[in-house]
Amino acid sequence: MERDPAKTSRYIERFAVAFTDAGMPRMPSRVLAALLATDSGRRTAAELATTLKASPAAISGAVRYLIQVHMVAREREPGTRHDVFHVHNDVWYEAIFHREPLLDRWAATFREAANAFDPTTPAGRRADTTAEFFEFLLDEMPAMLDRWKAHRAARQQQETLQEALEAQIAGR
Repeated sequence: MERDPAKTSRYIERFAVAFTDAGMPRMPSRVLAALLATDSGRRTAAELATTLKASPAAISGAVRYLIQVHMVAREREPGTRHDVFHVHNDVWYEAIFHREPLLDRWAATFREAANAFDPTTPAGRRADTTAEFFEFLLDEMPAMLDRWKAHRAARQQQETLQEALEAQIAGR
């Protein structure tokens, strides 16, 4: 199904503003939105540059960033020399799942600070609380991600059953 280019462009720009406000650089936000707006979730750098009216260098930097944060992957198009970038079907799960090493590093850094500072000072208490928060996230994240996978599996099963029922009704 073809998308309305004007509506798609407005979505991409609104998405970019929302994610830029949250700390993601603007061009990676636009590239991610452009990929999410396609049914295939796939585009070449040239297609992204055309869609976003951006330079190849800007697209290259954006996809490099998105690959680094595990939101996009690069593949070689079979039989060509073109790279294709695709958004993961469960992009947010992938992004959060791959944050664990970063959270672990932050927890260790703040734990080190908490041990180095006087625990009776505001700085010492702040470092301890921050370390405790990241340690809490690290403890809770595996169970939360497992609950998400179970939720998604149940939803997919429900959708499959609904489609089978609709096909059965249509066949009568």
